[in-house]
Amino acid sequence: MLVSFLFLLLISDEVHCEQNCSYQDVLNYLNLSGNNELYSMTRPVKNYKNPTQVSLEVLLYAILDVVEKDQKFIPYVWTVTRWNNEHISWDPNQFCGIDNVSLPSEILWKPDLTIEEMTEKDKAPPSPYLTINNKGDVEVQNDQVLVSTCMMHTYKFPFDIQSCNLTFKSIIHTAREIRLQPSDNSSEATEWSREVMRTQYEWLFINMTVTANNASELSDQDIIIYTITMERRSLLYIVNFLLPVLFFLCLDLASFMISDYGGEKLSFKVTVLLAITVLQLILNEILPSSSNQVPLIATYCIVVFALMMLSLLETIFVMYLREKGSRETQRDTHDWTQGSFNHNVSSSETGEVAPGAEEDRHNKRTGNCYTLERLSDELRAMEKLLTLFLKSKKEDKTSGYWTRVAKRVDKFFFLFYVILVLLLLILIFSEWKSD
Repeated sequence: MLVSFLFLLLISDEVHCEQNCSYQDVLNYLNLSGNNELYSMTRPVKNYKNPTQVSLEVLLYAILDVVEKDQKFIPYVWTVTRWNNEHISWDPNQFCGIDNVSLPSEILWKPDLTIEEMTEKDKAPPSPYLTINNKGDVEVQNDQVLVSTCMMHTYKFPFDIQSCNLTFKSIIHTAREIRLQPSDNSSEATEWSREVMRTQYEWLFINMTVTANNASELSDQDIIIYTITMERRSLLYIVNFLLPVLFFLCLDLASFMISDYGGEKLSFKVTVLLAITVLQLILNEILPSSSNQVPLIATYCIVVFALMMLSLLETIFVMYLREKGSRETQRDTHDWTQGSFNHNVSSSETGEVAPGAEEDRHNKRTGNCYTLERLSDELRAMEKLLTLFLKSKKEDKTSGYWTRVAKRVDKFFFLFYVILVLLLLILIFSEWKSD
């Protein structure tokens, strides 16, 4: 009978416990409130010589933006910070099995972790709550949009791989007070980040490397470095930039088939050159001006621009040679024609004006004889004109020297231009693809 009574009493106590246990009971037991300075004012250790062990976990949720011009890296990360508060502990059995409680984050002391590369304060509000368990372990989870600085290596843009660091450390506490350590290794951080990744902008996430730099002296600070490595998706830049420049270069090569006479060829080359200049201005808005090396894409544009400029100068020189040969031919032809005309006129005037000769012919010949004489004079004049024409053709061959020089220069430069273009493009693209 007594045993049954005790059994019923135990059951009633359990039911009473289950019905009346609450989180507030735990907080009341711990005397945990916003007014209790024991929990919020100082580092939560019973002996100040004992350092607080703080573990950190970082997951990369998204790559929001990478601004090469301003050397900025903007990721969206999720951080989990854990440490132990020596003033907190309770027996879950006394509180119906309650082993963890969530409470406002401002009630408890928190480690003052910061990110060295962060250039702007996180605009997202911090998490309003944290979690504690019966052993005194405290956990804070935060999502952050970080605007951080990152040294961009744009030498192989747009086939570049960038590595940006997020360096976590305490603001004022040394290793004597806080020991900072990562809760995950590089492979785990990489795998978990890939699983939770939401967006990568124009980048492809490769891996995340976790490096813990423990202080060798207690007066120094522990540092954890998360290195995010990512590769640029280059297809858009190939289609919108590299190929158009290459197409303009092919158009410049095709312009050698345009005649040098007239200004069409020269105008065409100038138009193509201006198009390359516009693309260079667009490139200048993308690449940072503080780069230690000239990016290969800038070298690519400069080389193409220089080749087109050289081609334009060659066209001007060839047109000058052709114009020079044409002017000499026109001048010589004009002189020969003028001389022939003067000779013919003088012969005609001599035959018509000399009264003594006309009177003699009239006396010696009559009728048909006079007509034959005039025909003979005209034949002699035609013979002289024919002689001058043949001489003019011979001189024309001599005056076409500059035209032949222009043709040879044009042909030689075209072969040289094609070979130079192929060599330079092979060198640049091989450098792009090299490790």
